[in-house]
Formats: sequence, C-alpha cells, structure tokens
Amino acid sequence: MGDEHLLDRELEDLPADLRWREWMLRAEAVIFAASEPVSRETLARVVGQDCSIELLIDDIREELRSRPYDIVAVAGGWQHRSRSAYASAIRASQAPTRSCQVTLSEHEAAVLAAIAYMQPVTRGDLSNLFGKEVSRDTIASLRDSGFLGSGPRSPTPGAPYTYVTTRHFLSAFGLETLRELPDLERLEDAGLLSRQAMEQGATAELESDALED
Repeated sequence: MGDEHLLDRELEDLPADLRWREWMLRAEAVIFAASEPVSRETLARVVGQDCSIELLIDDIREELRSRPYDIVAVAGGWQHRSRSAYASAIRASQAPTRSCQVTLSEHEAAVLAAIAYMQPVTRGDLSNLFGKEVSRDTIASLRDSGFLGSGPRSPTPGAPYTYVTTRHFLSAFGLETLRELPDLERLEDAGLLSRQAMEQGATAELESDALED
C-alpha cells in the first residue's frame, strides 16, 4: 500500500509522449512479473487516472509483434504468453517454464469439460452423465490442480455441493471468459466429450425432476 502511494502515477512533469511510454513500460513490467493474469484494477495502480488501459495494451502488443511472445487477454486480465509457433522449440529445450502444466487423464479431462459446460453441477449429475460414478478422488484431483471450486448448493434433496470452474481454469486454457469455450464438435473430435452422453444426461435429469414434481 505504501509503495502505491509513493509512486507518481500521473507523471505530469513529463511530455505526453514520454508519459505514455513510461506507462507502457510499467504495465508491461507488471504483466511480465505477475504469476497470474493481471486485472485492469491492478494496472490502474501504476498509470495515470485518465490512461486508457486498452489503448496502452494495444500499443504494447504492437511493439511485440516481432517477438516470440505476446500479451493476451485471459481470465479477465492480461498475461504474457509465448506464441504457439514456438511451442515445439520450448518443449524441445526441456527448460522449466513459469507455468507448470498439469497432465490430466482422459477421464479427468472429460469430467472437467463436462463441468465447464454444465456448471454449476453436482457429482451425482456427472455420474448420471457418464453412466458410472465420478469418484471423489477425481473431483479432489481437479480441485487440487486449481481447476475447480465450490458452487452454490443444489436445490435437490440433500442440497449437495455443486462444482464450477475457476479463474485458473480460464488462465490454463487461454480463455478470457467461458463464452470462449470451444464448440462441442471440437471436443467430440478430440474424444473428450460426447454430445449424446450430455443430451442423455440432461434428459434423465429432466425426467427425474418431473417425477419428483
């Protein structure tokens, strides 16, 4: 808090072009140093009150066009990401990276995809969807990886917990919002989720609700 108050955000003693340049450097430094996507509110602490964050990011990205990395919008903020064209070189180098990727089993990936599309969803709903029990261990593994959080209690008997995806989920998969989730066809092609299974699960849930009514 003290450093924020000591920092000259407005830089009124500088000419407009130099002021803008300093704001760009500050914003890029913050994004580069951060371990998670940086929000608008965070960047606003280091630039002037009238500074347009969007225009600032646009100018930074323009300067990075020839670089192997970019600043991308993910999880409601901005983050440095290496360009996909250099993914093979990064893997071949075997260098440790700042973001440790979690390897999911096929079943865990399918459960995570189902939660992403159906959330908030209970473990029972997921078990109905897959036609077999989704274990607590699977849910715990996804929670430990930071992909899942607790949603509101379900209104069904017993008020079981529901599960939702987290901001870390968006960041890990390069999504700005859940609206950017891929089409079901792409998941089906990858073998991660079955549209038929989802439709059958939804139908079974509706029939169960109708019987209870």
